[in-house]
Amino acid sequence: MMKINHLNLTVTDVAASRAFLETYFGLECRAARGDNFAVLFDDDGFVLTLMKGREVQYPKTFHVGFPQQTEEQVDRINQKLLEDGYDVKPPQHAHGYTFYVEAPGGFTVEVLC
Repeated sequence: MMKINHLNLTVTDVAASRAFLETYFGLECRAARGDNFAVLFDDDGFVLTLMKGREVQYPKTFHVGFPQQTEEQVDRINQKLLEDGYDVKPPQHAHGYTFYVEAPGGFTVEVLC
């Protein structure tokens, strides 16, 4: 079976994107080159690289998903983002229990279970 090893996101602010992903989703930065490049890992060895770009424009439906085990975990992340000033709507039952948030740097994140 093949597995995706890594994904590169071009972002307008590597430091802010990195902090967001570390704070809310537990990714760990293991390498960085100033504010231009960062390499983050999840607990399963997936690699997410962030590269600085001046103009970032992803398609409207593009997003990165962070699945959770329970609705309580989804609610907890939603509440923390709300408390920290992010514009998030409450989770809803759609294709799962889910919500979306615009991440610093110009990309969208979905949190779901």
